[in-house]
Amino acid sequence: MTEPTFHVSLAEALEKVKTNAAPFIPLFEHGSLYVEMYQPDKIDHQQPHTRDEVYVIAAGGGTFLYENQAIAFEKGDFLFVPAGVVHRFVDFTADFATWVLFYGPEGGEKEGG
Repeated sequence: MTEPTFHVSLAEALEKVKTNAAPFIPLFEHGSLYVEMYQPDKIDHQQPHTRDEVYVIAAGGGTFLYENQAIAFEKGDFLFVPAGVVHRFVDFTADFATWVLFYGPEGGEKEGG
């Protein structure tokens, strides 16, 4: 038996996060995969996460701080962050929004594992 298809448009996700009290909104969960839309207002206050995560930039651009690196990003870019790594978005545009995909076990997947 195949599972039903799930679909959420970018417009729907942005509308949901706009009406939420927090800068993120959960959108989908399946097995270890957890997906949300994240749209911080002026400052990104996030702390390192306990699971690996992927960002797919949905709108806007700015700078992504990954440990001691500063990486320019724009709409359509893909960013990967292993569990426990210090990171955040800075100097981002007012329309900045990103899909966030958490997956795998607590502590993250290990290379070669």
